[in-house]
Amino acid sequence: MTNPTRRRVTAGLAGGILAAAAARAAAAKEEDMAKQGPDPSAIPDYDKWQLSEKEWKERLSPEAYAVLRREATERRHTSPLNEEKRAGVYACAGCGYDLFSSETKFDSGTGWPSFYDHLPNALDTKTDYKLLLPRTEYHCARCGGHQGHVFEDGPAPTGLRYCNNGVALVFKPADTAL
Repeated sequence: MTNPTRRRVTAGLAGGILAAAAARAAAAKEEDMAKQGPDPSAIPDYDKWQLSEKEWKERLSPEAYAVLRREATERRHTSPLNEEKRAGVYACAGCGYDLFSSETKFDSGTGWPSFYDHLPNALDTKTDYKLLLPRTEYHCARCGGHQGHVFEDGPAPTGLRYCNNGVALVFKPADTAL
């Protein structure tokens, strides 16, 4: 194959891949618009946790602020919660809202705390386009703090993997969980 022909074929393939990704992104965006998150009236102290960015910066460490408010991702294998094995609840580090039960935690081998299910009315989702292909991102339903992404490669019974930033969580042992 000559260089001009190779370039046309390569450009055609790249264009097709980008067009398919754009179509998937548009479909995901439409799906997002149709979705409705948890009802704020069913979430305790919802209004109390609608803080300004200045208030969040004062309240959170720089690492937690970057993840919870700016949707950053912590480095893998850095969270002490990866090794947490006790019974209890994992709550949002921003507002303390309970998100996951320890019963749904599993070792995904990814380097981030992972869960196969969340507590009722705990999370809200949106589509993230940062890596070109759409991914489902989830946030605390009470304060909107970014937690991580959910993937369809988890264990039964849900088949889901909620891959969470450890800095976005606090662990409440069963003897102190409400």
